[in-house]
Amino acid sequence: MNPIIIAVDGYSATGKSTTAKRVAEILGYTFIDTGAMYRAVALYFLENNIPFQDENPEMLAALERIHLDFILNPDTGRRDMYMNGRNIEREIREMRISDIVSEVSTLSEVRRRLVALQQAMGTRGGVVMDGRDIGTVVFPQAELKLFLTADMEIRVKRRLAEIAKKGGEPIDADTVRKNLIHRDNIDSTREDSPLRMAEDAVEIDTSFLTIPEQTEIAVGMAQNIIQRMATA
Repeated sequence: MNPIIIAVDGYSATGKSTTAKRVAEILGYTFIDTGAMYRAVALYFLENNIPFQDENPEMLAALERIHLDFILNPDTGRRDMYMNGRNIEREIREMRISDIVSEVSTLSEVRRRLVALQQAMGTRGGVVMDGRDIGTVVFPQAELKLFLTADMEIRVKRRLAEIAKKGGEPIDADTVRKNLIHRDNIDSTREDSPLRMAEDAVEIDTSFLTIPEQTEIAVGMAQNIIQRMATA
């Protein structure tokens, strides 16, 4: 039996990436953080002063120069985002990237390039992929689609804790809240692959769930599907 594809979509700071990572570890699947890929492109544009707008020849040429890889970090046991051979895992989590990544992700050329890479990574199954359009655009055929939501104030607290844990620059709750609202609006209203829940996705409100609890829910759903397919 071929391993399944698990699509985890939803809003920022809902525990989406952390849950997807843990589900992948438990099932022995590959975790692919598509958000990190968009953040990497945003970082490249920022560092190289590339104006990001569709049909901009300079941007199109820059996309050809960006090579992305997920490479295992022996210290953490997880795969870090590498761009052109450089570990950028910490840099892409900075607020300067959070402030522009949604705008970068609205660009059709950027999405086209990264969606093709994501589809190539998951073509054989056995992947847990998180993002905002995985179940609707990247892998509409995914056997399990999850859509994570959470209360805004809880999301703000989670993002602040994440920034502090990773040693990021000190930031206040109001700045984080405005950033999340701004990103939600852009992600949900963009013309190309907007954030929306697939019709066959399972919605999970993580507001009052711990990471182990939401991981257990997701793993249970995946195992039920795997067992059902094995006996079909």
